[in-house]
Amino acid sequence: MATALERSGVEELDRLKHRVATLEQLFEVYERTAIEQANKLEQLLEERKRAERELQKHKLHLEELVAARTAELRRANEQLKIDIAAREQAEQELALKAQELARSNADLEKFAYVASHDLQEPLRMVASYTQLLARRYKGKLDADADDFIGFAVDGANRMQQLIQDLLSYSRLTTRGKALELTETRRACDIAVKNLRRAIEESGAKVAVDDLPVVLGDVTQLSQLFQNLIGNGIKYCSDREPEVRVAAKTNGPEWIFSVRDNGIGIEPQYFERIFQMFQRLHTRKDYPGTGMGLAICRKIVERHGGSIWVESQPGHGSTFWFTIPRAERTQP
Repeated sequence: MATALERSGVEELDRLKHRVATLEQLFEVYERTAIEQANKLEQLLEERKRAERELQKHKLHLEELVAARTAELRRANEQLKIDIAAREQAEQELALKAQELARSNADLEKFAYVASHDLQEPLRMVASYTQLLARRYKGKLDADADDFIGFAVDGANRMQQLIQDLLSYSRLTTRGKALELTETRRACDIAVKNLRRAIEESGAKVAVDDLPVVLGDVTQLSQLFQNLIGNGIKYCSDREPEVRVAAKTNGPEWIFSVRDNGIGIEPQYFERIFQMFQRLHTRKDYPGTGMGLAICRKIVERHGGSIWVESQPGHGSTFWFTIPRAERTQP
């Protein structure tokens, strides 16, 4: 009996030892795991602290950048306010000057109209009496007297033409019609019809390509074409005059061209010919008052465009002018 109890006790003791050994092993594993987790946690905490330090550093740098940029924007805004104030003042001054210039131009045009209109009557009287002298006393006085009377008649006629041209120039603005949709081909046909006699006498060939519809004054556009085509016929050499009128689109505008095969123009006169009373030839060679191209420029500018010439002596001339496209000028 005692032996069985002893054996049972020994077995129980072995089991307890085994359990204790197992527990010790588990404790060692737990301890290692706890130490590893603690190390990892410590490493994570250190990395977090380092990230927080970096974040704080970047935050401070960003705040410095924001502050600097804010100060820069504030300075730029203050400068912009100064610039806007200066620009507004300049625009006001420019508007005042534009008003003064418009008023001055209006006064000049009114003066030109009144002066030329008031000169018409006395000049007609001078021209009438000189022509009467020429008819009544031609050949009855000496040759010098006939020449003097001829000079007086010619001078009176030229003065009448100058005044008529000056009146036409002043009326371009004061009596111009409101701009409306206009067929430039119709305006050109009117000009060609008005030049029929000159075309027939010179044997000129006038070709007109397809032309567009624009916002314009048909009367003034007819005068524009008539002056340019007429110049192409008048300023020609021994060859038969050839004139071609064409147009092409160029973005928001139409570019018109009037090309001739005439005597041409030297480059130094390209700008001068558009000024009032400017002539490149004597009246004996080519009659005229020197107002035709000045009138052309005035008409083109009233229509919102510009005019220029390209030419070579002996190789003809091409007069170009622009007019805004009608669809681009509609509200």
